Amino acid sequence: MLDITQIQKVLPHRYPFLLVDRITHIKQGEFVEGFKNISISEPAFMGHFPDHPIYPGVMILEGMAQAGGILAFKSSDIPEEELKNKVIYFMSIDKAKFRKPVVPGDRLDYKIKIVKLRQNLIILDGKAYVNDTLVAQAELKAMIVDK
Repeated sequence: MLDITQIQKVLPHRYPFLLVDRITHIKQGEFVEGFKNISISEPAFMGHFPDHPIYPGVMILEGMAQAGGILAFKSSDIPEEELKNKVIYFMSIDKAKFRKPVVPGDRLDYKIKIVKLRQNLIILDGKAYVNDTLVAQAELKAMIVDK
């Protein structure tokens, strides 16, 4: 389990773009589970949409990517001291589907599994849920590179 302080030691993202509040389960080389609490105070809701707030799909994908980034860093063979000089870049997001709107008050649960892991390349199967209902999914490809 990683709290927000531990997450910030792994990811370079900060407010308003840090989209993972907690990692609840992680198994190196296999999967990660975490969540983001969706609040009406999210900056995206100022324009998406003022009278009908819906959490943007691209933000859901980014949250999945960030959770996947944590999994990639924790699953790599790169020594922890060296990881401080690395960053993860997403190369592609494929097969993205949005199945149900996410609204203020929802807890967005991320479940990310490794499909393939080769040195600094990772392919992930990402899913996002609200109350055990699948709301979004995508295949994510990324590389760990020097900053």
